[in-house]
Amino acid sequence: MEASPCIPFLSALLFSLAFTSINLISAARPGKANTEFIKTACGTTTYPQLCFTSLAAHASVIQTSPKLLASTALSVTLSTARSTSSDMSSLLKSHGLTPREIGAMKDCVEELSDSIDQLKKSMAEMSQIKDYKNSNFGLIMNDIQTWVSAALTDEDTCADGFAENAMTDSLKSKVNGRIVNIAHMTSNALALINSYASLH
Repeated sequence: MEASPCIPFLSALLFSLAFTSINLISAARPGKANTEFIKTACGTTTYPQLCFTSLAAHASVIQTSPKLLASTALSVTLSTARSTSSDMSSLLKSHGLTPREIGAMKDCVEELSDSIDQLKKSMAEMSQIKDYKNSNFGLIMNDIQTWVSAALTDEDTCADGFAENAMTDSLKSKVNGRIVNIAHMTSNALALINSYASLH
């Protein structure tokens, strides 16, 4: 009895599908590994959930690199600091603010500007690192840790300015939500930077 001409075709098709499935599974594994790497690293931060949600979208860039994790955390924090500063500048132009509120808002915008400068310097310095085995790695990381710590202090100072009872609840809630978020992101970035620095 003669074999059907469809059988070789079906065999080839099944083989092709099996090979494609294996490739898809193999391709999916690194993505899962990257995400797990971020989740594990974020577990060492003070705000792990915020850390993970802010970095998970960058898993394909970060992969499983402690340096890329730290630099991406810095980049995301800098971007958020810029948008927070823009929000604060817009709020400053709101009508009905008391002189004390205007003063606190101006101080906050200035503190955020300083914070952004510190984060920008940290980003620039991080880009100079080629390998944690370099002899100047410790010095560079020390500078970055100092600047990111200073950025966090600036953000905390901004938040402190709105702790007074003289501020309206409406303004407090608008400002605090934004400032607390950026301060927590900066804290997380610093924790990841500290972990990377400890590799040396």
